[in-house]
Amino acid sequence: QVPLVESGGGLVQAGGSLRLSCAASGRTFNRYAIGWFRQAPGKERECVAAISWPGGSTYYADSVKGRFTVSRDNAKNTVYLHMNSLKPEDTAVYYCARGSSSRAHKSSEDYDYWGQGTQVTVSS
Repeated sequence: QVPLVESGGGLVQAGGSLRLSCAASGRTFNRYAIGWFRQAPGKERECVAAISWPGGSTYYADSVKGRFTVSRDNAKNTVYLHMNSLKPEDTAVYYCARGSSSRAHKSSEDYDYWGQGTQVTVSS
C-alpha cells in the first residue's frame, strides 16, 4: 500500500484561494502521473486536474479551467493544486491519486492509489 496524504483544505469564502498538497514519503510519485479528484455529496467523483510525470502535461476539467493550477515538486515528492476564484460549487472532498502510468488521464480507472481526502468548503 502506498500512503498519500492530502492537506490544505478548509473553509474559504467565495472568490478566495486555497492550496492543496499531496505528499508521500520516499519517491512514491517518481514515474507516475498524479490526479486530483473531488466528490460532493450526492454527486459522482470527478477528475478536476492531473499532471504527468515528470510534469509539463496537464489536464483540467472545464469547470475549473483557468482557476485551478496543478503543479509538482518532484524533489519534495509533493503535488499541489492551487485553487483560485473559488465558487460554492467547488465544495467537495478533494482526493489525490497516483496514476498507473506517467500520462495525465482524467479517468479514475487510470489511478491505483488514493489518499483519504481533504474537505474544501466554499461559502457564499
